[in-house]
Amino acid sequence: MEQKPFWESLSLAEMNEQQWEALCDGCGKCCLVKLRDEETDALAFTDIACRQLDCDSCRCTDYASRLSLVSDCVKLSRDNLAEIDFMPPSCAYRLLHEGRPLPDWHPLVSGQADSVHQAGRSVRGRVIPEHQVADDWEAHIVAWPGQE
Repeated sequence: MEQKPFWESLSLAEMNEQQWEALCDGCGKCCLVKLRDEETDALAFTDIACRQLDCDSCRCTDYASRLSLVSDCVKLSRDNLAEIDFMPPSCAYRLLHEGRPLPDWHPLVSGQADSVHQAGRSVRGRVIPEHQVADDWEAHIVAWPGQE
């Protein structure tokens, strides 16, 4: 009998740290600057990448220190996942939390680390580094991160 992969056989709470970290598909969407309307509380994604995001690899340039380097960076955890509303719909943590399967392009499913990029599901080639945006961040609002 074939054994199910860990993400299908364990709950998020049961996963060890290595399994938890392996869920990240490396899309970089969580590292996009998001704007929240003060009146409606509506969330909008932008095509502006956090200053710590390597826009080619779609990975943090200093993951271990990210929380001290970026004041509004959030460490996603089993304890706060339910309260965080800015994870993109394609996020593995969000999908599993909602009881949905990982997509075929997810590296854990495909077995290929760059499948998220090959499938066009990452921010690669679609974003501007934060340091290149002087003002008018509203002009950088995009829909694609919240639709994929």
